Amino acid sequence: MSRRGGFPGGMGGFGGMNINQLMKEAKKMQADMEKSQEELVSKEFEATAGGGAIEVKVTGAKEIKQIKIKKDVVDPDDVEMLEDLILTCVNEALRKVDSAQAQSLGKYNIPRNNVINSARDISYP
Repeated sequence: MSRRGGFPGGMGGFGGMNINQLMKEAKKMQADMEKSQEELVSKEFEATAGGGAIEVKVTGAKEIKQIKIKKDVVDPDDVEMLEDLILTCVNEALRKVDSAQAQSLGKYNIPRNNVINSARDISYP
């Protein structure tokens, strides 16, 4: 230990990096992450099912914005098929959001669940 109670040779565990520089880089990384999250949340993702019979649009915040159903796919005697097509389409759109999140924010090496929860917590006008 040095006389002042610190680590020998300076910051030791930080590889000699100045703590102020480390904090500056952490703040920049946080700002970059927030910008990436905001960009992702503002995007829309589309998916189709049943050969285009069902179309779904969702936001990067995983909010469903639109569901389109072609009239010829609506069969009162087979509602279950329509329900399955809608579920398939919505789930595919949400997978696209997850994929975009992983690609956009993966460079920060943060577990995806934290990113997903953070994106949901962002409020927009």
